[in-house]
Formats: sequence, structure tokens, C-alpha cells
Amino acid sequence: MMKPMRAALTCCVLLGLALTGWNAGPGRAGQRSTPVSAGDGSTGLQIQNSVLRIEFDHNLHSQVTALLGSDPKLLTPFSTSETVAGVNRTWSDFALSASHREQVSDSFGAGERLSLTGKSGDLRKDISVTIYADFPSLAIFEVEYTNEGATRLSIRGWANHQYLLTSLPAAHGPAFWSYQSGSYEKRPDWVRPLRQGFRQENYLGMNASDYGGGTPIVDVWRKDVGLAVGHVEPGPRLISLPVSMPDADHARVAVRSTREQTLEPGESFHTLRTFVSVHQGDYFRTLTEYRRLMVRQGFQMASAPDSAYGPIWCAWGYGRSMKLKQVYDTLPTVKKMGFAWVTLDDGWQNNYGDWVVDPKKFPHGDADMKALVDRIHEEGFKAQLWWSPLSAVPNSQLLKEHPDLALLNLDGSRRKVSWWNSDYLCPAEPRVTEIQKALVRKFLGEWGFDGLKLDGQHMNAVPPCYNPAHHHKRPEDSVEALPDFFRELYQTARSVKPDALVEFCPCGTAYSFFTMPHFNMSVASDPESSFQVRSKGKTLKALMGDNIPYFGDHVELSDGATDFASTVGVGGVVGTQFVLPELVTKHSKFDLTPEHRKIFDKWIGIYKEKMLSRGEYLGSLYDIGFDLPETHAIRKGESMYYAFFARQWSGPIELRGLQDRAYHVLDYENHKDLGTVHGPTATIPADFRQHLMVEADPE
Repeated sequence: MMKPMRAALTCCVLLGLALTGWNAGPGRAGQRSTPVSAGDGSTGLQIQNSVLRIEFDHNLHSQVTALLGSDPKLLTPFSTSETVAGVNRTWSDFALSASHREQVSDSFGAGERLSLTGKSGDLRKDISVTIYADFPSLAIFEVEYTNEGATRLSIRGWANHQYLLTSLPAAHGPAFWSYQSGSYEKRPDWVRPLRQGFRQENYLGMNASDYGGGTPIVDVWRKDVGLAVGHVEPGPRLISLPVSMPDADHARVAVRSTREQTLEPGESFHTLRTFVSVHQGDYFRTLTEYRRLMVRQGFQMASAPDSAYGPIWCAWGYGRSMKLKQVYDTLPTVKKMGFAWVTLDDGWQNNYGDWVVDPKKFPHGDADMKALVDRIHEEGFKAQLWWSPLSAVPNSQLLKEHPDLALLNLDGSRRKVSWWNSDYLCPAEPRVTEIQKALVRKFLGEWGFDGLKLDGQHMNAVPPCYNPAHHHKRPEDSVEALPDFFRELYQTARSVKPDALVEFCPCGTAYSFFTMPHFNMSVASDPESSFQVRSKGKTLKALMGDNIPYFGDHVELSDGATDFASTVGVGGVVGTQFVLPELVTKHSKFDLTPEHRKIFDKWIGIYKEKMLSRGEYLGSLYDIGFDLPETHAIRKGESMYYAFFARQWSGPIELRGLQDRAYHVLDYENHKDLGTVHGPTATIPADFRQHLMVEADPE
């Protein structure tokens, strides 16, 4: 936390001086630079490096300039970027009274810090901005407010990084694209163009009874440059990151809290540690830098077994009414088609909460479940079990015997998980954790499953818990304990089976970064389009890295129910929930028809031959919004793989990321020779519908 400034540090110390930072551009982290002169008539109350500049005026308003490329790009005008709200007023103008600069070294490395103090009536504002050598594209803010008056102040909330971005002149198409991390019942795209009149609050608490949470970042970018804001606290916090486009030429972003509190005379409060970041290209750079920054705070992603990259068949196509005979009779086809995993989905259990096998389907109880797992193993598959660990139906034996395990709302009612008509269990209650860990040991140890599929939109966040039986220090304890709950489950799974696969499927919600170290397979999580398959893949690869497999979810959820290309093209693991038509009475898109069988056989073969899920996803090469056609690139060995997507395209396409050498280019889906090119960048003509899959091999 930032320490209050001493009164002796008056503003005359540094007024008129350019506060220089570290020149640590890409590939040069940690190298001390020569000072970068402002040269633009600025006030001098600024901190900068070779990538960005943060500048303040004498009321502690600030503006952000990107120093990428040949010319500085002013991203935001001076604005009341950090404010605090009271009952009948908002404090936004703080007359500068002191400033200070210092070199620092902490868990993020070496850097430079600019600290400023200002006054607005009885409220003092202390703000520090730090730019680190190893993270040159980010500036980290710490803001503290102190009541220096004689009476208490009622605080209704605060805001950091309230910026207004201006569009490029005469822009064609969308002026801005955005990455937004709020979770909503409608399951909107995480990556989307902004339209005039758009607004999304991106509240990271609950936006419906069981939809909430997300990664604490939003990003808005133009074709030339972008800006992101967020926080770098080590756990989930109940804030909003609103994004809006009030008119045709501007976009707004902010980090906001509506937490109410009272400041007694002499008392202070800190906002969160927040950041602003600038970049070229799309949001991928922001998320990868955020991940690197969080690694410095101890966050490490999990490790995945080799088996995690095998294609997946899931019995969910047969639904909750699945019969064991359907699973047994489908296994020979699953084996012939080359799948590696068999997932037993929702419907195996008696209810949500007790997690006992359904006696109608497993008349001999656990013995029947063990026999099923043994049969799956005998056929050469790995076995995965679906499970929803935070939900329990009201009439479950668990809640009948232990009603005090439930998460309670402020009015004392139980919080509902709407999809399954269940109640939330509280992840901050140790007894809940111990009961669920015992189930993990049973599923993997006694029954013999090789992996778990954790499922439910309610897993991404939980509401504050007011259950007095839990003795929480604060209701938010439940919110902040959720990552720890999943850590306990993951560590238990790996202790039972070191090569266990733990898939995390938060059903359309936007994923919380803080749970990511505690599972080893991400998933497109009920995508509503092929674009969601691709954009979620890009997002999760940025946040988790290439060593955690990304499952593109069941192909039947993609456009046309057969779009394997979207999963393969972003380096995802392929999967399906097909059913054999002769085993069902109601037919649907899940039927494995002869036509679908040909498509499936082709793409499973392509997936297993190329194994792009083990490649390096090069998300910074192409802007998912402004580069047309939409392009994704993967490096594997010395070869480059490109996936181009458009409804219809006729024209040149660009192959980026090549070395300075000749390459033979192939449409690897259709085995069509596309000629020879020379790197580092090459252009070839193309004419395709939906997608084109290109391989470039060095000659």
C-alpha cells in the first residue's frame, strides 16, 4: 500500500521536470534508457517510458499517451480519471500540493514511481503511478483518500481510470473493438465491436442468480492502438469495468466500486491496485502481459497430462435420460473413429448434492459404475466424469442433514442455482470443501475415473454469504474463497491420480483468472457460435498459455454443427457428443449420419496428424477485429499454420510470422498446393467460403 506523502514534499520540487521511466520496449526488459523528453508542451507532471506516458495536471486530472510507433498517439484527453463519490457530491478536482519521484524494486521488479498529493476540501488524495522495467506497457496505480476534516464522510464508491477514447478520423467499419469480461445470462461474445449507444457494466459480482464473475480486465482498441484497464489484486473483487460508446466518435472505460463506507476524521482508505495498459494489435498482448504480471505474484498455471490432448466423445448427446446400454453400444464406433476420452455427463447421479449413482441406471450401485469404467479402459479410452461440485438440490440428503452448509442471501434465503433448481453451497465453509474432496477421492480412486469435468455457470463466481453459521469475517469471504475451493479439489485430484485431467466448464461465463491455476483443461464452455469457439480460444490461450489444452467443446455447438476448423485453427482439442441414430427415438443434430461420419473422420484425422493443440499459438500476429479475413496462426516446429475465416473471401491473404526463408504453402484440409513464398511476410491469393487452412513448411 502507498504511504501518505509528507507535507515537506511540495510541488515546486518537480514542477516542469519530465519524470522519465525505463526504456524497456519489447525484448529489452530491464535495460535502463536515456530520458525520453516530452517535447509537447506538457506540464511535466508525468511518468513515461518508451511505450506509454501518464501525465497529470494541477487538479490531478490525467491523460494517457501511447508512444508506440513513430509518432505519439494521445489516447485520452485530460479527465477526472480517479474520483470518489459521497452522498450528495463527487470529489474530482484535487489541487496539487506535493509530488515525488523515486526508483522502486518489489515483486514486479525494478521500476519508477511518481507520487502526487492533492486536496479537495477536507479530503486528501494520494496517488502513485509505477512503471516497471519488465512490464513496459502497464502503469500501476495506487490511490488513497484521507479525511482530514473534523466530521465523518460517507463514501458511496470510487472510480479509477475513467477514460474517454477518441476514434480515428474517417474510420471504415467499427471504430473500436473490445474485450469485455462480464458474465451474463445471455452469454454475449467476450470480443465484440462497439456500436453507438452500447454499454455493458461488466460487474464482476453476480449479474443473475447464478451468473457472475470474470477476469478483471477490459480492453478497447482502435486499428492503430488500444487501451486496457483492470486491477492486479491477487483475488476476485466486487468491482465493475464499464465499457460504453456514447457517440460515434468515442468510447469510455473505467474501474469502479460501489462499496459504501464511512471515513472518520483522520481515517484513510485505499482503492484497489489498478492499471492502465497500451498496446498495438488486439487485446491478446494485454492478457499475456497481465498473466506475466500475476506470475510475479505467485500465480502459476497447472500442468496437463499427455492424455489431455486426445479427442473427446461425451455421452451428453443422449441427455440426462441416458441409458447404460446406449453408452456401451456406442463405444465401438467411438473407438473406430479414433477418440481417446469418453465422458459420462449429467444424468449418472441420483441428484445434485448427494452424488450417488442413480439406482435405475446402476441397479448394483457402485459396482455397476466401476464396471462401466473398466469397460471404457478395456476399449483403450480414458474415462471422465461430469460433476457440479457447488450445487445441491433442497431435498438432497446432504442439505437435509446439514442445512447450514448452504450459502445464504442477506434476507436469510438460500441462493439458487437456476439451471438445476439447486441451492449454492458456500465455498468458504471448510466442511463443504472436505465433503467435496472426499467425493473426488471416490470418483478417481474408488470408481477409477481418469478425469473430472467440473461444470456449471455458477462456478465462475458466488455471491456474498450471510450464513451466521459460517462465521465469516465479511460476507465477501465466500467470493474471495472460491479459487481456494477449486485449488483444494484440484490438488486432491492430482494426489489421487498425478495425471488426472480436471476440465473446468463454467457454462458461458467469462472465466475468472483466479481459478485458472486450479484446473488443467479449459473449454469453450457452451459456445453459441463458431466465433465464440475461436475468440474464447484466443482469450484462454492468452490468459493460461500454450501448456494448458483448450477444448473447443462439442462440435455440434458450432456453426452448422460440423465446424471442426474453428477448434483446429486456434489449436484446440476436438470433441463431440454424437449419438447413434438407431439408439434414440428423437432425432437431432447430434445424430451421427453417414454424411456427418465422413466429416468427422476427416477432421479427426487432420487433428491427430497435425496436433496443433501442442503448438505455439501466436495471438499477437493478427488483430481478431480489424484484420480481414479473421486469422489465427500457430507455430509448430519450423512450420507455420494459418486458419482464415470469413463467410466468403476473394483476394489476397497475408502470411505473417515467417522466417527469412522460402516456404512451401499447402491447403492442408484439401491437399491443395498453393505454391512457394518467401518470408518474413508473404501474400498469396485466396478464394474460399467459411475457412481456409494453410500450412507453410520451410524448404
